[in-house]
Amino acid sequence: MSARVLVIDDEESIRFTFERFLSAAGHVVVTAESCTEALARIKETSFDVIFADIILGDGTGIDILRDIKARGLVCPVIVITGDPGVATAAESIRLGAFDYIPKPINQESLLHTTRTALKYKDVNEEKERYRINLEAIFRSVRDAIITVDKESIVTELNEAAMTLCGYSRDDIGKPFGVLSETCNGRCREILEEAIKRGEPVEADRIECRPGNGATRVISVRTYPLLSLQGMNSGVVMVLRDDTHVDDLERELKTRRQFYRIVGGSEPMQKVYALIQALANVQTTVLITGESGTGKELVAEALHCAGERSHKPLVTVNCSALPENLLESELFGHVKGAFTGAIRDNVGRFHKADRGTIFFDEIGDISPKIQLKLLRVLEKSEFERVGSSASTKVDVRLIAATNRNLKEKVSLGELREDLYYRLKVVEIKLPPLRDRREDIPLLVDHFRIQFNAKFKKTIEAVSADVLKAFLDYPWPGNVRELEHTMEYAFVLCSQNIITFDHLPPDFMRTPKIGNHASDASPDTDSRAILEALDKTAWNKAKAARLLGIDRVTLYRKIKRYKIGESVNR
Repeated sequence: MSARVLVIDDEESIRFTFERFLSAAGHVVVTAESCTEALARIKETSFDVIFADIILGDGTGIDILRDIKARGLVCPVIVITGDPGVATAAESIRLGAFDYIPKPINQESLLHTTRTALKYKDVNEEKERYRINLEAIFRSVRDAIITVDKESIVTELNEAAMTLCGYSRDDIGKPFGVLSETCNGRCREILEEAIKRGEPVEADRIECRPGNGATRVISVRTYPLLSLQGMNSGVVMVLRDDTHVDDLERELKTRRQFYRIVGGSEPMQKVYALIQALANVQTTVLITGESGTGKELVAEALHCAGERSHKPLVTVNCSALPENLLESELFGHVKGAFTGAIRDNVGRFHKADRGTIFFDEIGDISPKIQLKLLRVLEKSEFERVGSSASTKVDVRLIAATNRNLKEKVSLGELREDLYYRLKVVEIKLPPLRDRREDIPLLVDHFRIQFNAKFKKTIEAVSADVLKAFLDYPWPGNVRELEHTMEYAFVLCSQNIITFDHLPPDFMRTPKIGNHASDASPDTDSRAILEALDKTAWNKAKAARLLGIDRVTLYRKIKRYKIGESVNR
């Protein structure tokens, strides 16, 4: 292989001999007779191999070697010596000289040494390229990377590890266990397990409290490092900071759904915030709103989000039970308290002890029940029907109504003192018409729910149906939307719900009837277009999606001139 060679010697004959032998082998040779001249040559030109005499007029080959080392050059230096046994030859090898060659110069020996030095240089340069590339990769990776040996001593770490964990370059060489003393030690446990097992260990979304302060959510990956003999020589640990992703996921989940309540609108965000604020405040809560707005779901969320979640949530539908049965259901009775009371009965207040009791339609209870309920709220005690003994309970009461309780107070149908006891804090649920932006979310929620229930694969409602849903006033609110979707699922045998699948009462609404008449025959063509778009215009797949055969699909495409309308 051809190379640029520098020969440094103060004897002209030696320089001539080197130049003749090396040039004949195809190398480019540059000579210098002094240390000063050689250093100038090295400064202005790069060389593949340097031959330097130990003794020069204005310095030594050792000076050349030191200068090359100081510059960080990787070219091998071969010392020329008249006496290979002198101390300076040994010193040159110690300082990093590749080899030495004795005088007088033998051509075969010279060329062999040159070839060996060039191969050495190529290997070193390749290693250096790998090292530089690896360092660049190490620096560019955003995840924290820490390598340790099999004794858990830190051997390398990147800038991301310094930022995430608060480490510095000075920590290289220290035991990882010492560094991790400032955090909760979970990474140390994972690392020790990886070293012990000698195989990858992973952990997702663990809480980490690094020495530099704020709690982070990280995912950890460890991989074994192997020696040339295939033995375990340490571990590389990669730490990915998932805090931002975790926060986004929590925010997204909170924004669109809170427990079983679905909705991302601003009115619902206020409801969610109020539920969270009240979850662990043991006060009575009154939930108001039209029928079908989800009052029972709010009560459930209040219970589940609070510290009583591990205890019972007992529901009482006040409008479903007559007064005599409601009293017994609420407070229980003793044997013989009334005809048919053949045994003692535990009431719902007792069942809800240390938990939550939810009164649905609280405005329908009688004056007698109101008085007994007031006593429970004031003294946390009651008597069972037919008994004079008081029973203590620790119960949180949540009530709900779609009535105007203040109006009932003015009419004398509800005790005023009970009203103020119930309405310590009020959560007002907005009707669905005041949060129409939640309708697509609710439609998709019910679609998933009913697909599972009816074992279907309905993928959407048509654009016209969704527009009708958005325009409809929904007097029955979310419950009415749920029932409408369930009706459509029962009738729908294709993959998209159209007007044909909606309930007659819904379709008889004037505004909705106009939607349907305006959409026909466009409704059919739009459903076809939606199916074609979903399947990248694969007509066989689109036909399956619509629940029709391909012949029918081709006929409809031709009838509605769908391809032409798209091209236009």
